[in-house]
Amino acid sequence: MHFTIQREALLKPLQLVAGVVERRQTLPVLSNVLLVVEGQQLSLTGTDLEVELVGRVSLEDAAEPGEITVPARKLMDICKSLPNDAVINVRLDEQKIIIKSGRSRFTLSTLPANDFPTVEEGPGSLNFSVPQHKLRRIIEGSSFAMAQQDVRYYLNGMLIEVSSGLLRAVATDGHRLAMCSMQAEGIEQVEKHQVIVPRKGILELARLLTDQDAEVGIVLGQHHIRATTGEFTFTSKLVDGKFPDYERVLPRGGDKLVVGDRQALREAFSRTAILSNEKYRGIRLQLENGLLKIQANNPEQEEAEEEVAVDYAGASLEIGFNVSYLLDVLGVINSEQVRLLLSDSNSSALVQEFDNDNSAYVVMPMRL
Repeated sequence: MHFTIQREALLKPLQLVAGVVERRQTLPVLSNVLLVVEGQQLSLTGTDLEVELVGRVSLEDAAEPGEITVPARKLMDICKSLPNDAVINVRLDEQKIIIKSGRSRFTLSTLPANDFPTVEEGPGSLNFSVPQHKLRRIIEGSSFAMAQQDVRYYLNGMLIEVSSGLLRAVATDGHRLAMCSMQAEGIEQVEKHQVIVPRKGILELARLLTDQDAEVGIVLGQHHIRATTGEFTFTSKLVDGKFPDYERVLPRGGDKLVVGDRQALREAFSRTAILSNEKYRGIRLQLENGLLKIQANNPEQEEAEEEVAVDYAGASLEIGFNVSYLLDVLGVINSEQVRLLLSDSNSSALVQEFDNDNSAYVVMPMRL
């Protein structure tokens, strides 16, 4: 195996692929990246057995085919340390990789490509393509609500639901729920098809969707999701489990509709949060005609109070929330105005963009 490549051309896919590779591995080969040269193409693969990422780069100069695995972190650090315009020459010599650039020379240990695990190809049960920016939007609009290390393992991920002409992402940690949908012309699936993608897979996938205008091809198999762009192929195992019925969680029958300026509310919540209890992050909302009062206090007897003008006409209401949850929602909503639907102090709030129903955020109240 032998190839020559510009530093920049190698560094971009290497950084993304190395992001999948875990530093502490049970199998030594998992801290390596698989390099494969075929014809005029170099592919780099990293995996942690749950998520696999393949990056592809075209080689301008003639190359000798071959495959080998090399330490991901060291290879990336070497590339980073070379000058921006460096040309890197890589050659395999008796199970060692020799990297030359200018007056620099590095020799790295390798492990055979046969030792490298591949994610099994299951039969793809559903194929479709969507614009990258749309998929990224629904992931970013809901991923903050994923649980982190919940014993209900199916919550440590995101539900991706496909039905005719619609793609939807749903995440919940039991205290709040985020749902983001988009119209997708390329989907002709009539029945609902649901998969749960693990947290790490979702975060890695969002990092790859950088090309606004390009499409991403999605394959939903029985045990894997695969996403393919021009430069990458991403595969993640799915979480085996039953996701909660999110339709039942969406509040129905709220009779108190509040419309407010997103930025004004966000700033008021941020300021009030400074003096909320650091552990529980509780704030109190008092709703009156045309006015929302926000109050917080903490064990040190410190208090904060804000008043925000809102569009509301109805009975007064007092309700408590975790301010972090409200700020997370306001951070991903795009519209200038938001609407809150409330019913009483013990019921969840529904927060949405003012001008569409594509996303819905449910936040459970707190007792203060």
